Amino acid sequence: MAKILIVEDDVAFCTMLQTYLKKKDFEVSTAFSALEAFSLLEKNMFEIIISDVRLPDKEGLEILREVKSKEPQSEVIMMTSYAEIKMAVNAMKEGAFDYIAKPFNPEVILQTINSALSNAGSSGEKPERKKTSNSNNVPQANTFIKGVSDASKKLNDYIDLVAPTNMSVLIMGESGTGKEQIAKSIHDKSKRKDAPFIAVDCGAIPKELASSEFFGHIKGSFTGAVSNKTGHFEAANKGTLFLDEIGNLSYELQVQLLRALQERKVKPVGSNEEIKVDIRVITATNEDLYELVKEGDFREDLYHRLNEFSIKVPSLKDRNEDLMIFANYFLELANAELEKEVTGFNAEAIEAIHNYRWPGNLRELKNVIKRAVLLSTYEMVGTEVLPQEIVAAEVTDESFSLFKNKNEQELILDALERTNGNKSKAAKLLSIDRKTLYNKLKQYDISL
Repeated sequence: MAKILIVEDDVAFCTMLQTYLKKKDFEVSTAFSALEAFSLLEKNMFEIIISDVRLPDKEGLEILREVKSKEPQSEVIMMTSYAEIKMAVNAMKEGAFDYIAKPFNPEVILQTINSALSNAGSSGEKPERKKTSNSNNVPQANTFIKGVSDASKKLNDYIDLVAPTNMSVLIMGESGTGKEQIAKSIHDKSKRKDAPFIAVDCGAIPKELASSEFFGHIKGSFTGAVSNKTGHFEAANKGTLFLDEIGNLSYELQVQLLRALQERKVKPVGSNEEIKVDIRVITATNEDLYELVKEGDFREDLYHRLNEFSIKVPSLKDRNEDLMIFANYFLELANAELEKEVTGFNAEAIEAIHNYRWPGNLRELKNVIKRAVLLSTYEMVGTEVLPQEIVAAEVTDESFSLFKNKNEQELILDALERTNGNKSKAAKLLSIDRKTLYNKLKQYDISL
């Protein structure tokens, strides 16, 4: 059982990470300051040390140097929520195994830990390694992938249009449609691209800690506030703050958020001093936010402040032409993560993927492909490794696939109605060429 030390002054975050890693069968100790960490390092040997780059009493680099001077075989992973890339790079130069920008997916830290353990266990001189988080040869898990469907082209145009501005953007779409990736793409195309991008899940913040999470707190302001804490607003200064599931905010916090956005100032909990912030806010929701306004659950003035520009993200069932683009991207991602070499999908698997409606959207597709790659013993993904509900899915009246459906005429009429009579677009929606569509129109005596 590998021993891990987490050095992090954010008590709530540190506890959450400790709980997650314990469930993965690691022996985990925690320290909330550098001095506390030094004391633990004197008495114990840890295979992995995960440390924030900024601590209340010292820099994370000092912990790195202490570890490397006494236990050079131990691996150090640095964390940062300040986009301190220069400091992280310096840490890598001084012997850190890797760095991870917060907030991060727990799977990412687990993958990095496993890589570090493999490296620590290797004998002799350390091999030169490629960074798993930034290697050009490894696809990035949170990359925004452009589709080619009409719905995707409209989405891409909206992103390109609003990105260079400072407008607040409200991203609406079903769960799993990739709203955070869209927000990150807007940030990366903006003038703020070199500044922090801070993503916050508003549904995951306990009500009693919300003010502290957003605006920070000073040491001793409440029970458990063992040190000063930088809030999300200050951490995102000069950059972009992405608030996911914005509809989950309490009414009280909505008032505080509106004030912060209007005045561009925040006051940490327990402090009398205001801090100026320069941020762009992007929000996302899978709810009808305006309906919440009408019901009195969301402030109308805040809604208009956040909705200077809105983007509706299409669901995966409306992006049929993009399905295999996304599937192949997730295939590459799974190959890299699972160290497999699956090359593609056979014809039956492709047909099953197209027939299924994907209610969980991109998130569901990613999970299905990852599972299929893990289970596959062949060069190509086949239906034998796809979930039964996907293999059993049949072409319905809502699915556009001619020659496999008895209701061809209804499908054609539906496609023409959806495209306002545009035959080229209707043919594309039906996955046939225009000549075939014209023949079908003549066959069924359909005139426009």
